[in-house]
Amino acid sequence: MDSLTFRAATHADIPALVELVTSAYRGDASRAGWTTEADMLDGQRIDPDGLRRDIDRPRSVVLLAERDGVLLACAHVAEEDGAGYFGMFSVRPDLQGGGVGKAVLAEAERIARGWRLPAMRMTVIDIRDELIAFYERRGYARTGIHKPFPYGDERFGIPLREDLRFEVLHKELGAGADA
Repeated sequence: MDSLTFRAATHADIPALVELVTSAYRGDASRAGWTTEADMLDGQRIDPDGLRRDIDRPRSVVLLAERDGVLLACAHVAEEDGAGYFGMFSVRPDLQGGGVGKAVLAEAERIARGWRLPAMRMTVIDIRDELIAFYERRGYARTGIHKPFPYGDERFGIPLREDLRFEVLHKELGAGADA
């Protein structure tokens, strides 16, 4: 497998990012991978205006993983409340399970360590047991902290269930190790 290259997204990447993130989580295309939320949520997965703000804000990078100039995966890494935040993690459905996601997560953690952040946090829909297990195998732990799903705010999708909420996962990074 040829190596991945990483770079920060620009505004010009927003349409491709919306397409990638949507394909990984929504609709029939997402069913080709294991990260689908198609049975839980419909509608959009990412808001282009929010994505633009994430690209522009300080201590925030929308990370792109490419091979030969082709977008394969992305994630958002930012500083929030003195820790790294990891979100918007998406891998093309036809490439899921092949190691691309692990490489993106490792690069995101490297970025957070470079910012001298002691930990990485993320929120995951708490009924996503297989996805949570993926993160637990990579050193993340459930915190027991739950956050409500933003029902009624279609920027985050249209819920198909009434039991959605987020759980915060956490991993100590040992800040500075890769700086």
